[in-house]
Parts: sequence; structure tokens; C-alpha cells
Amino acid sequence: MSTANSADREKLIQAVEMGGRMLSTAAMMFHTRLAELQGLNQSDGKALDLIVRYGPLTAGQLSERSGLAPASVTGLIGRLEKIGAARRVPHPGDGRKVFVEFNPQFATDNLHYFDELIRLNRELMEEFDDDQLRTIARYLTEVSERQMQATRSL
Repeated sequence: MSTANSADREKLIQAVEMGGRMLSTAAMMFHTRLAELQGLNQSDGKALDLIVRYGPLTAGQLSERSGLAPASVTGLIGRLEKIGAARRVPHPGDGRKVFVEFNPQFATDNLHYFDELIRLNRELMEEFDDDQLRTIARYLTEVSERQMQATRSL
């Protein structure tokens, strides 16, 4: 797969790793500030993102997907409910369980926080052709899955 010599390839790998570190820091700072503005902490905000992406989740599923301890998830759900970001709804097949679902009004009220980030990222994506965007999308998806795998192993 590699066409560069091993020294050049190592430099490229290091550049990708550094870019990943920079992205991680920038994302953490953005989401920390966003969480503050929304009355959340960073873990709450990321857990809310999981609920948005995967749909209603039980507390156990949220714990599994986030890598957070079940006791932490219980408090987290309470905080999300308190600010109107999520709500508990009965599990249709098991009255002992509840799902935590996203409140769409929360998105409507908070979407404006993402306007500038979306604009800047769309502007950047215009610099890449479709094949490059496919490669970037594949890499980001794979690295995200591996990050979650590493989180679960901690």
C-alpha cells in the first residue's frame, strides 16, 4: 500500500497522529465550552450525542456505548433531564425498564452554536475531491471506533 520510503512514511504517520491530537484537543475545547453554555459537563454532552445518534437507549446501553460506569450514567441522565435535553420513557416491552430519548426541542434551541463550525468545515471540505472525502470519512470512522475500543479497555 505504501509508495513512500519508510522514513517518509514514518513522517506522514507522525503528521497524521499529530493532526489527530490537534483535532482531539480542538474538539474537547469546543465541546467543553458548548457544554458550559448548555449547562452540561463534557461527558453529559458526549452522552447526549450518543442518544441523538443511536436513538433511545437504556441506561445500560448508554453505559456500554459511552464507556462510563453505570452509577455515573444514572446521574448523567438526571442532569440531561433537568435541562430538558432528554427524557425517560417507558420501555414498551418491559415495564421495569426505561429508555432515555433525546428531546428534539433542545436541538432546535441549541443548533445555532454549531453554525460557525459547520460553515468552516464545509468550506474546508470543498478543497477535497470525492475520493479524498471518502478516504477521510473512512479514516475518521475507523479511528473513532478504535478510540471507543480503547476506552472500553481502560
